[in-house]
Amino acid sequence: MQTESRVGVVVEGGQRALNSSQGALTIDGSAGKLRAQHQRQQQQSLQQQQSQIGTVSQLLAGGVAGALSKTCTAPLARLTILFQVQGMHSDVATLRKASIWQEASRIVGEEGFRAFWKGNLVTIAHRLPYSSVNFYAYERYKKLLQMIAGLESCRTNMSAGLCVHFVGGGWAGITAASVTYPLDLVRTRLAAQTNVIYYRGLWHALQTIVKEEGILGLYKGLGATLLGVGPSIAISFSVYETLRSFWHSHRPHDSTVPVSLACGSLSGIVSSTSTFPLDLVRRRKQLEGAGGRARVYTTGLFGIFRHIIWTEGVRGLYRGILPEYYKVVPGVGICFMTYETLKMLLEDVSTT
Repeated sequence: MQTESRVGVVVEGGQRALNSSQGALTIDGSAGKLRAQHQRQQQQSLQQQQSQIGTVSQLLAGGVAGALSKTCTAPLARLTILFQVQGMHSDVATLRKASIWQEASRIVGEEGFRAFWKGNLVTIAHRLPYSSVNFYAYERYKKLLQMIAGLESCRTNMSAGLCVHFVGGGWAGITAASVTYPLDLVRTRLAAQTNVIYYRGLWHALQTIVKEEGILGLYKGLGATLLGVGPSIAISFSVYETLRSFWHSHRPHDSTVPVSLACGSLSGIVSSTSTFPLDLVRRRKQLEGAGGRARVYTTGLFGIFRHIIWTEGVRGLYRGILPEYYKVVPGVGICFMTYETLKMLLEDVSTT
């Protein structure tokens, strides 16, 4: 699920240092008051500049981290999508014979090795704005929630802090998914194409979908997406922040990179396992009517769940979970680690 919301550290050291130095300042006389006022103005200007720099760092680091992780894990991501949508147009006998190795061999033999990255440019086109909006929105929502009465002590109260991470992460995921949803739908349809090429690229797919299915065709499955992406992001970043805080409280001198990699991977596994059935349903909804095919599901969200369980069993809700696991560990880990590293590098450059 749209992997990701706060994963970097909030750079507050400079502001805390400025505030502490301001509180320790003791000056007597009118000249001292003028100097103190001038000092406060300089501090406010510096804090504003740091806030602007932090925003740019979050946007750049979030976008690059998302694009890099998706490119590295594109083969596994395509296998996940192909398995998720198999039940729409395949019989039970065919589904039982499917395996990761057989599907990967089929892709190489029929479509070529480069087909593992089919639709990857669209993935990057989607991931850059998605990740940027996601990371940036999480920072803004987190600060907003911390200002609410009763949550001021979230830095010392672990339960309150967890609530901030959970709610802020969910809101950020919903915001990012809503803004970039048409690109996500096109990416899914391009990745699901096998031997028959119906959509020839991003712009052709957008034009074809609007022409054949209308503007609303670009938002098929949005309800299932929003229902799943909120909990997915919230769980992911809540687990991440909790693990990272626990780790640093016991091993404060460990490097940020391996901590981010380990905590990001574990949080990705937990969130993917929790919300995978919803992710499978949204993929199938996105492919409804694709390529001129007839609709498979004519009921609502719960009706689709019943249909899948009736025709494919409970295991059908987790079709493709293994390549998802293989993908989420390096994918989420790379995303979190890259975000942390780039953000620190950008902040170091901006302060020199």
